[in-house]
Amino acid sequence: MKLLEGKVALITGASRGIGKGIALTFAQHGASVAFTYSSSVEAAQELEKELVASGVKAKGYQSNAADFDQAQQLVSDVLKDFETIDVLINNAGITKDNLLMRITEEDFDKVIEVNLKSVFNMTKAVQRTMLKQRHGSIINMSSVVGVKGNAGQSNYAASKAGIIGFSKSIALELGSRNIRSNVIAPGFIETEMTAKLPDDVVDSWRAGIPLKRGGTPEDVANACVYLASDLSTYITGQVLNVDGGMLT
Repeated sequence: MKLLEGKVALITGASRGIGKGIALTFAQHGASVAFTYSSSVEAAQELEKELVASGVKAKGYQSNAADFDQAQQLVSDVLKDFETIDVLINNAGITKDNLLMRITEEDFDKVIEVNLKSVFNMTKAVQRTMLKQRHGSIINMSSVVGVKGNAGQSNYAASKAGIIGFSKSIALELGSRNIRSNVIAPGFIETEMTAKLPDDVVDSWRAGIPLKRGGTPEDVANACVYLASDLSTYITGQVLNVDGGMLT
């Protein structure tokens, strides 16, 4: 059963990891997929080919969601190519981890800009279209770190907690127009980035998770499918932890 047939999804930061998993899973469910990438041109081209080969309309756009004007231009370009945007997934994000005593102002500002301001930029850019069509699902990618904090990640935690507050506010503002705003907070998801960690570090992470495994990009993508589909039309302003029980 294709749960997203006929829907157009715009996904930021989709050339690898969780974003790529979301794009591929959405295509399997019949969605047309517009996605952004920052510098991974080859990976983006490969993903675009893979999506089109699965039988859906798809296109990658090189765009920096943290730049207000670029976000506006991106949405304008996507609307030209796809005519509408039914689902926005704000997934672009970076880390610059350090203890507070060592973290620089630049590293704090950059993480807030890329992770949090990008969500404002993109949501503001799609708002007019969603208001006009009187429907839309906005899904913002936070983290368990945004819910509980983490030593050495004050900038990242602040950005991800900010996403939760922003999303709940948008749910209140736009709910009367049938526009929903929800958050997914992934836990330890095994991607190309985590593959670089030492085995003992990964094993200790897994041991602390009730389900005794790391999540996959598909685990997060399936939660996104639910929030993007008509199965969740009465759900807004919520945070869905996809973490194997870490925060239980």
